[in-house]
Amino acid sequence: MQTILGASGQIGTELAKALYQEHTHAIRLVSRNPSKINPTDELVSADLLNAEQTLDAVAGSSIVYFTAGLPIDSAIWGQQWPIMMANVIKACAAHKAKLVYFDNTYMYEQSNVPQTEDAPFKPYGAKGGARAQITTMLLDAIDRGVVEAMICRAPEFYGPGKTQSITNATVLDKLRANQKAMVFLRDDTLRTLIYTPDASRAMALLGNTEDAYNQTWHLPCDDNRQTYKEVIAIAEQVLARPCKHKVLKKWQHSLVSLFNKQVRETKELLPRYTTDNIFVSDKFKARFPDFEVTSYEQGIRSTLLQK
Repeated sequence: MQTILGASGQIGTELAKALYQEHTHAIRLVSRNPSKINPTDELVSADLLNAEQTLDAVAGSSIVYFTAGLPIDSAIWGQQWPIMMANVIKACAAHKAKLVYFDNTYMYEQSNVPQTEDAPFKPYGAKGGARAQITTMLLDAIDRGVVEAMICRAPEFYGPGKTQSITNATVLDKLRANQKAMVFLRDDTLRTLIYTPDASRAMALLGNTEDAYNQTWHLPCDDNRQTYKEVIAIAEQVLARPCKHKVLKKWQHSLVSLFNKQVRETKELLPRYTTDNIFVSDKFKARFPDFEVTSYEQGIRSTLLQK
């Protein structure tokens, strides 16, 4: 049995599809209100903040994928992520299940220094601090032999379906709706974005690769990085119409933040938009040379033209 904790989000949904198509039909989907993605899925309702419910949800699993998300709220992240990670580690250790943790880059320094798996944690802000804390919890559990696990790290998402990201919300979703896109601070810095189906396919592959455990992996991205200006130019070609955008300056972001909590919660991420973001996934590509990474052109087309 392979179990997905946090199965209702886009990453969990795509992961369930990838596991079913390529690896196993014995899949358990766990969330507060799970629903079937594949015909044979087993559904379990659980709150990962509850240790007993988490323990029961993991029972009988050989591999557990921790893909849960939380609202982008600094207070919630600081309070709830450590509890969830502790519960998941304890449950996997108790049932001798391998753990695959889907991580992000919030704990990395927001600079143009290329980010590899051994990049130091230099979080800027409360959300980055929370992610650094729980990732360190897992690394410590691995080092102590408490659990056999791996970390699968991804940069900012873009993609179809329920994909939630700044790029989707402020650029691609707006262009689909024939609205003006909004770009934070600059439109001429290179972005490394990961296509959500690629992230899930890669995680399914890693989880079913015996020698991939007890390591950190950067999930694969197209190395032909684009600026937001170039992303919008691709969108114009796909949509066959002009696509306009506005660059939101720092003072404008601060002004909007006074009235919009969601915008306010992105403040600690702003430095990453002032410089090139170079997320390096060479380790994965060397280990799995046949894995097909979706190009930005293909991914943007699929995202914009989805029904």
